[in-house]
Amino acid sequence: MQEINCPSCGAPAAFRSSAAVMVVCEYCHSTLLKDADTVKDIGKMSAVLEDYTPLQLHTSGQWDGQGFTLVGRIQLRYDAGLWNEWYVLFDDGSDGWLADASGQYMLTRRVTAEQSAAQLNGVALPRHDQLTPGTPLYFDKHRYLASDVRSARCTGGQGELPFTVGAGWAAQVADFRDEGRFLTLDYADGDPPAIYTGQAVTLDQLKCQLLRETDQIAGTADRYRGKAVPLACPGCGGAIAYRAGVASFVVCPSCHSEIDCTTSTALVLEKQRELDALQTSLAPGDTGSIDGKPYTVLGLMQCTDNDEEEASTWVEYLLFNEQRGLMWLVEQDSGWDRVEVLDTWPRMVSGTTASYQGQTFQQGYDYESAVLYAAGTFNWRVKAGDTTRLTEFGKPARRLTRETSDTEIVWTLSTTVPRSQVALWFKSGPGLAEAARASPGTRAGSTDDLAFCRKSAKVYAILLAILNVPVALVTDRGWFTIVVGFLLLWAPIWLVQRWAGKD
Repeated sequence: MQEINCPSCGAPAAFRSSAAVMVVCEYCHSTLLKDADTVKDIGKMSAVLEDYTPLQLHTSGQWDGQGFTLVGRIQLRYDAGLWNEWYVLFDDGSDGWLADASGQYMLTRRVTAEQSAAQLNGVALPRHDQLTPGTPLYFDKHRYLASDVRSARCTGGQGELPFTVGAGWAAQVADFRDEGRFLTLDYADGDPPAIYTGQAVTLDQLKCQLLRETDQIAGTADRYRGKAVPLACPGCGGAIAYRAGVASFVVCPSCHSEIDCTTSTALVLEKQRELDALQTSLAPGDTGSIDGKPYTVLGLMQCTDNDEEEASTWVEYLLFNEQRGLMWLVEQDSGWDRVEVLDTWPRMVSGTTASYQGQTFQQGYDYESAVLYAAGTFNWRVKAGDTTRLTEFGKPARRLTRETSDTEIVWTLSTTVPRSQVALWFKSGPGLAEAARASPGTRAGSTDDLAFCRKSAKVYAILLAILNVPVALVTDRGWFTIVVGFLLLWAPIWLVQRWAGKD
């Protein structure tokens, strides 16, 4: 929800969707248009989600047995997005940094020069321009891989900081990961870089207190920062109502002048036509309830794998909840996936095998994804033509994906979700509900079907035991009946689960 005041009458109005480019004032009925410069960021290039962090100055918590307080912040922006670095003061007087990037948090402390020399054993650290995502670094008996290599500029700071910064202050940084371990090389002061080590954390692990309230976050996240202008007659100044896609010119109801919708107005109206023509199950601004929490669709991307023989397309939706942060839903022809960005990376057992949470995942598809269209707001700037290398590990029902671009590597965990479940989450979407009913996609082995079968099997198993245990105590034939009965109940469910996992 992006709130504005109507420039014609001053009444409050709101763009329900971050992708919307026009809205009609409920009081004076003026058609309000986003200015052309803002509209350029809608459609084939997205807007970057502004400050949605739950952290703030004076937020406190605990880590490694010590209390801490956030006493300062700098905000760093790169070409496609931004992140926050919070300056942390511990109760013993030592300090550190809490990186806050797209809902992921990394708490680190600076390594002294003596400690660095001891861990590197005389090996020189690489220059920033020698690093790319995936570059290995050996430090403190661990093999780290570069996850993020960027040049950024400071757009502002607040609170107490250990050095002087200002708008335009530049930094070159490289982040490395080894499962949950985290390492940063900071080239702000040149070579050799400063080294910071720590780990990926969650706000629950840090036992954070004094976080921003939900309404505070909602008031800044996805906020419209441009200006809105009324579609007014150039002849008499009267307000004009316009419905995108119906006509390319309008007639003023007051002076009857014919108005050609050209220049910047034409750009706004053309974007509205594009959005009206884009048919997706969800749209920016839609809200649903997932795990008992309200989520809003911030943006969507239409992507393709550009396969020469048979190209596939799918839609990725970015969702946001003020308490839980960001999550993804992905819609494909075969169904839906719920996608989680992993704080702790999987461990590569071999070149084609990954291990995560005690489970082994074998490498599957490896392909390039390209963005065809983007609408709404994202935590980084998305534009048509962006490409990412995707390497999948595991079976479709639960799989890992390594996403590699020119500047970063991201690991995600995808879990299939039945269409009927997505329709329950977003009950206000009639198209989605219809698709769920009409789809053959509640296939054998879906979550809902298997859950029902398992519950039924448990009930019959209890009845089987009650009826046959007394007989079994008297004759051996009763035990045979129980074993056979249990096999007949559970073997089909087990076989369907195995089949679904290979689907």
